[in-house]
Amino acid sequence: MQAGGPDGRGIDGHGIDGRAGIDAALVKRLLAAQFPEWAGLPVTPVEFDGWDNRTYRLGETMTVRLPTAAGYAPAIAKEHEWLPRLAAQLPVAVPPILGLGVPGEGFPFHWSVRGWLEGRTADRAELDDLPGFAAELAAFLLALQACDTTGAPDAGEHSWFRGTSPAHYDDETRRCLSRLSGRIDTEGAEAVWDAALDARWGGPPVWFHGDVAAGNLLEEKGSLAAVIDFGTSGVGDPACDLVIAWTLFGGESRSIFRREIAMDEARWARGRGWALGRPCLASPKAPGRPARRATYGSSVS
Repeated sequence: MQAGGPDGRGIDGHGIDGRAGIDAALVKRLLAAQFPEWAGLPVTPVEFDGWDNRTYRLGETMTVRLPTAAGYAPAIAKEHEWLPRLAAQLPVAVPPILGLGVPGEGFPFHWSVRGWLEGRTADRAELDDLPGFAAELAAFLLALQACDTTGAPDAGEHSWFRGTSPAHYDDETRRCLSRLSGRIDTEGAEAVWDAALDARWGGPPVWFHGDVAAGNLLEEKGSLAAVIDFGTSGVGDPACDLVIAWTLFGGESRSIFRREIAMDEARWARGRGWALGRPCLASPKAPGRPARRATYGSSVS
C-alpha cells in the first residue's frame, strides 16, 4: 500500500486527516504516552483508508490502526490475539502485530501498531491475469479454512454475524429490496435471496475472513501478496467469503475461483445471497451499525 501525500488526502478522499475525529496529532499523543520508542517517527494518513478504522503510516515500516466507532473496537483485540497464530499457517502475508494500545488522550478504544505490508489494492483493471489471481485467492481461503480453530471466536456480533446464516439479515434485506422495487429486478433478487436461505449449512465450523473485498487484497506484480483487515473474521460458515466472486471476478476468473475453492451448490447459493445482501447491510439504514458506503454492484447471476 502507498502512503498518502503531505496534505493527508488520499486518491479516493478517505485519507483526509481528522475523519471520525481522529487525526495525526492524536496518534502522536497516543504514541508518546504509550510507545515512546516510536514517538519521533512521522505519522501520515494512508492513501486508501478504510471505513471501520483509520490507518496512519508510522515511519517507513509500521502503521497505526484506530477504530472509528464502538462497534468496530472489538476487532482490535481479536486481531491482536489471532493474527500472529494464523500468519504461520497461511501462504501469503497478513498484518504483523507489533503493539496493542489502550484508551487514552481522549480516545476511548484500544488501537494497534502493525507492520507495513507492501503492495497495491487489487484492481480488476490493473490485474493482467485475473484468472490466476482468482486461483491464488482461492488457495489462500482454503488455507485459512484449514487453520486450527481451537479456542477461536465463533461467528456472532463481533463478526457482524458473517459466518452465520444470511437469514440473520432477512428482514433488513427484504426491506431494502422493497425500497428498490421498480429500479431493479426485485423478483429475481428475491429468488436469489430465498435460495440462499434455503441452502442450509451443515459443515464443521472453519475460519473465515468476513470481508474478502478488493480493498483488503494486496497485489504485487499481479500476484496476491497479502490479505488485510481481519476485523470481521471468526469461525463458522465460510460462504460469506465468496462475495468476491461477484465484486471482483467475472466470466473465466469467476469460474476458476469457483472450481479452485471447490464449494458445493449450497455454499455457492449462500455466497450469492451474501453478495446480494451486503449492499443493504452497508447502507446508512442498516440496524445497529455505523453508516458506510455500499460498494457492491456486480450481478449475482
